[in-house]
Amino acid sequence: MGLTRQYLRYGPAALFGLVASARGNAALVGLRGERGRCVAVPACEHVFVWDTRKGEKVLILKGLKQEVSCLCPSPDGLNLAVGYEDGSIRVFNLLSGEANITFNGHKAAVTALQYDHLGGRLVSGSKDTDVIVWDVINESGLYRLRGHKDAVTQVLFLKEKNLLVTSGKDTLVKWWDLDTQHCFKTLVGHRTEVWGMALISEEKRLITGSADSELRVWDITYIQEVKDPDEPESKKIKESSPGAEGNTEEDETLEMDECPEERLIKCSKVGSIMREGRDRVVTLAADRTGKILACHGTDSVLEVFSVLSEEEIQKKLEKKMKKAKKKAKQNSEEEPERSVELSLQEEIQRVTNIRASSKIKSFDLILSPKGELKIVLLLQNNIIESYNLNLSAQVPQAVRASKITIGGHRSDVRTLAFSSDNIAILSAAAESVKIWNRSTLQCIRTMDCEYALCSLFVPGDRQVIIGTKTGKLQLYDLASGSLMETLNAHDGAVWSIALSPDQRGFVTGGADKCVKFWEFELVKDESSVQKRLSMKHVRVLQLDEDVLCVRYSPNQKLLAVSLLDCTVKIFYVDTLKFFLSLYGHKLPVLCMDISSDGTLIATGSADRNVKIWGLDFGDCHRSLFAHDDSVMYLQFVAKSHLFFTAGKDSKIKQWDADKFEHIQTLEGHHQEVWCLALSPNGDYVVSASHDKSLRLWERTREPLVLEEEREMQREAEYEESVAKEEQPVVAGETQGETGLAGKKTIETIKAAERIMEAIELYREEMAKLKEHKAICKAAGKEVPFPVNPILCAYGNITVSGMPSPELEESLLVLPFSYVPDLLRLFNEYIHLGSEVELLCRALLFLLKIHFGQITSNHMLVTVIENLKKTTISRVSEARDVLGFNMAGLQYLKREIEAKDEVTFFADATDRFEEKKRKRKKKEKMVLAVL
Repeated sequence: MGLTRQYLRYGPAALFGLVASARGNAALVGLRGERGRCVAVPACEHVFVWDTRKGEKVLILKGLKQEVSCLCPSPDGLNLAVGYEDGSIRVFNLLSGEANITFNGHKAAVTALQYDHLGGRLVSGSKDTDVIVWDVINESGLYRLRGHKDAVTQVLFLKEKNLLVTSGKDTLVKWWDLDTQHCFKTLVGHRTEVWGMALISEEKRLITGSADSELRVWDITYIQEVKDPDEPESKKIKESSPGAEGNTEEDETLEMDECPEERLIKCSKVGSIMREGRDRVVTLAADRTGKILACHGTDSVLEVFSVLSEEEIQKKLEKKMKKAKKKAKQNSEEEPERSVELSLQEEIQRVTNIRASSKIKSFDLILSPKGELKIVLLLQNNIIESYNLNLSAQVPQAVRASKITIGGHRSDVRTLAFSSDNIAILSAAAESVKIWNRSTLQCIRTMDCEYALCSLFVPGDRQVIIGTKTGKLQLYDLASGSLMETLNAHDGAVWSIALSPDQRGFVTGGADKCVKFWEFELVKDESSVQKRLSMKHVRVLQLDEDVLCVRYSPNQKLLAVSLLDCTVKIFYVDTLKFFLSLYGHKLPVLCMDISSDGTLIATGSADRNVKIWGLDFGDCHRSLFAHDDSVMYLQFVAKSHLFFTAGKDSKIKQWDADKFEHIQTLEGHHQEVWCLALSPNGDYVVSASHDKSLRLWERTREPLVLEEEREMQREAEYEESVAKEEQPVVAGETQGETGLAGKKTIETIKAAERIMEAIELYREEMAKLKEHKAICKAAGKEVPFPVNPILCAYGNITVSGMPSPELEESLLVLPFSYVPDLLRLFNEYIHLGSEVELLCRALLFLLKIHFGQITSNHMLVTVIENLKKTTISRVSEARDVLGFNMAGLQYLKREIEAKDEVTFFADATDRFEEKKRKRKKKEKMVLAVL
């Protein structure tokens, strides 16, 4: 057996060039006691928290692999719930930055998250059409609500009652009673998808946004049931819930007044507010007080509305009544008998429109106690903008407070390059060229440019050359950050640029079917005495097809040119005579590279294949199926036959051109990878993607063995297949509106296996103990029983080591043959008084799912009887302790309040406000002095 070749593993080093992903939503969070200053935004798989005032990143909440799809801060501002593409939800602590809780229940991306007003429950909606309510304190799922036929777009808790409102792309708005866990009302007044909802006017009104320019307004009336036994049920409901006027579109609402189920609310349409935008609503939200409503479509305009309070409505009505009376007097008419009413447009008034610099993807808003509205916008082009709006002004105008842009490009990066000293990284997009410091990942230069397609560092690393879509070559000086020269190089796009190995010039290939050769030269600058660098056109090679890629051989004897006719042609550099034609690709070759020893050329094509050729005879050594989509970039590692490829399938792969083997896959990007660049020493790889992120990968000292890598890949595939299997069925449970919150994952299966191993160990130990007792009885003397070494190491094995959200699912996949022993163990542990709450939860769940088998098993009658006695006694004890502690705390609170003659903690907040006021005054004085 031959020696296995070892490689060194490349691992993720950093993610940079990204301000915010447009995939999820922005959320204002409270950090350091100040709300409205910091904003949390999705950044691929992470969450970045930006200080909008300073424009600095203050916190990174690190994710795993999946992209962030939804954010929701808790009411107390201490936690942030983050939903991911794979359906998982993680709850982060904003003080420590650690993920405390993980919930797994959805099969597809989480699209909506919402806390209840106390922060004890979290509700999530997903693309898998399910809504799940989670208990944050107990770290477990409560129940799953099924009913929508398409992705859920918004979920809202009602404070007044234990109710939930959900909207979906199936055009429905559903009302759920969380006490009975069923849908008691469905609004069908929308002909297209419902994209957003908001509750205003102290939860007495619901606003829904759809695919048209109409914001529908619904009145919510809480129904108080009349307890008259002689009266029919439907009549009671009708009398206690008068319908709101103005509902002209009877066909648009599903009214269920005659239905005895409608005992909770009555929801009727009162009218519509017209938006200025003609496209669909993307985000619709109200602030926490419900006084401000805002929405935006697929354009760059945010429309802000003000909702009048009860007092303001009353004042307006009185004013209107006076005017009506005055008018009636003037016209010598009788006083108007009917009461004056406000129109919907008067109750919900348009404040202003905020026009952002680009398309808006998401927003969040907060109303300060002083009446100033703070709005933060997440834009499509990698920008965060924040605006202040003074609502007390006569004509409120939004003022842009800050704009976070320095961290990245406005559009996709199409070209990357490394400097010769491995320190600087060049990235260029449609609007700018940026130079990054590799070690600090800070942007050190930003220069405006045209749409860049290719780039290189000029030898010496003091200038860079950019090839553009319009056919120009732009030369920039890095020291001054200025454009030194622009040349019209090609009549079409400059697709490729390659530096000559002697570093005296370079070659470009364009869409005008030309390959042009250039040399560097020093010319006199008119503005200064010193000479400056320039580019001189030397030769041209005319071809029959558009040139997509050009590469020099390391000895500068050959030039490889990729053409639009799917071939690669090799020419002699000195005479420009044709040498070889490499044909075999079914689609055009988009990228290629020649190894440092000049023996191999690798070509990557839009047909998803990579071919390795010999440069001496042009023979194809091997064709590799490289990616699931077009191969966009290919580059050899210096002084080796290893090369990297980047594909539209969002993956970067490393290959061995000698053994024709796939070495490793670098997974991290979530969308198409456009380009990559390797550092000259081969230690670093930088890649750019359509997800707006730049990623740096570093060669580690960790050896990579192919057999181990393949084994890990097979394990990952198996785990993925296990998670996709059908969920276990609970006996007696029908597939109705409700279900269990959790889902089967590889973690729950492993947890169930650990329980089974523990019970097997318990059985072995019990058998050994029985034998030991028999031996001792026969011998007539006591011999110490040998303790199992596993129990010595881990102590008593219980379910306490299992993560709380996975407990139910783990017990669900546990075979019934292990349940009797588990019940006996529960009895012993509850009797000892350890972890009573957790054990009772597990016990009740087992009794629920195995009720039929347990009740029909006569062997378990005594066990259940014993469990009944022990659980009731132990739970009563726990309740007594809890009650005693609560009473003690209440007593202490009363004592302190009586002693200080103030409400507990009230003066602490006053002191904090006073300190804050003094600090602000001091800052103003310092600024005035400066």
